[in-house]
Amino acid sequence: MKKLLGKAFAGVDWLGLWFAMLGLRLLLGWEFFESGLEKFRGENWFADIQGRFPYPFSAVPPDISWQLATGFELVGGIALVLGLGTRFFAVSLFVLTVVATAAAHWPATWVTLADLAQGYAITDQGHGNFKLPLIFMAMLLPLMLSGPGRLSMDAFVRRRTIG
Repeated sequence: MKKLLGKAFAGVDWLGLWFAMLGLRLLLGWEFFESGLEKFRGENWFADIQGRFPYPFSAVPPDISWQLATGFELVGGIALVLGLGTRFFAVSLFVLTVVATAAAHWPATWVTLADLAQGYAITDQGHGNFKLPLIFMAMLLPLMLSGPGRLSMDAFVRRRTIG
């Protein structure tokens, strides 16, 4: 029985090497691409919230911030789906998400942890809505620390160049 379980877990481990990060990459890639597409098609509202951007991002003009965010979400979303430059784009999108959380999703005022906890929501009811960005940051961590997995362009390039 122990050998049988060992073989079963070895098979699951092997599948994990190929597919575990794929789900994260596909979901995050789609979500960031969709957000970038919305910015690309929409109006720049960063001037309204630039004062809430953490330094040094608050020093960047809103038009440039808008273009950078849009570009990183579009290109980074596609790159995550392909698994190309995964760690670079995971870190970039993580930083972008931290800035977005601070500027747009964090509660404007809170005094107690109970006040802050009200912002752990998907819908903003005047208390912030940092649940989804926090989930995205948690999902980006494995991609930053472990890479894209074997079913990725990064792994393909690595196999072809390193051997």
